[in-house]
Amino acid sequence: MLSKEDGAGKSAVAPRPLTELLACPGSLEQRIGASSERRDYKAGDQVFCQGEKCEGLFLLLAGEFCRSSYRRDKRVNLGVLHPGDLVELAAVLGDGGYNYSLQATTDATALLFPIAILRGAFQEYSPLRMHLLEELGREVSRAYGSVYVQRKTRNRHTESEKQE
Repeated sequence: MLSKEDGAGKSAVAPRPLTELLACPGSLEQRIGASSERRDYKAGDQVFCQGEKCEGLFLLLAGEFCRSSYRRDKRVNLGVLHPGDLVELAAVLGDGGYNYSLQATTDATALLFPIAILRGAFQEYSPLRMHLLEELGREVSRAYGSVYVQRKTRNRHTESEKQE
């Protein structure tokens, strides 16, 4: 279980730099870089929708984006993403379907690493897939930590209100 200190000091699960995550032999690294595509969005533009086929891995460069998901016919806000965030590692590493929807909330820019190039790179250099799997694990740990600490804090406040 996470303690309050674990949730506050998330250094153990800090994201790794993109250069480290996509590190692979020179020619492959150049191919991945050359295949990347810059995409600009206006506030309100839909980047992708939950359930659609994954186009690739997004690196957010500028602006803010909002994640949302439909669960039991209800839209659930999953939070805001900022420049530097990698988006949809799970879709890239999994079955290839987006797990949530992403919308630009401000004018924004992202870099897309196409799925076909990434899958070819996974075949050619398997440690690349492992680097991304490790980052996905850190992403899950960060999310769990923030939800767990918030819930624990909320429960503590509820219990103290009942005692008063």
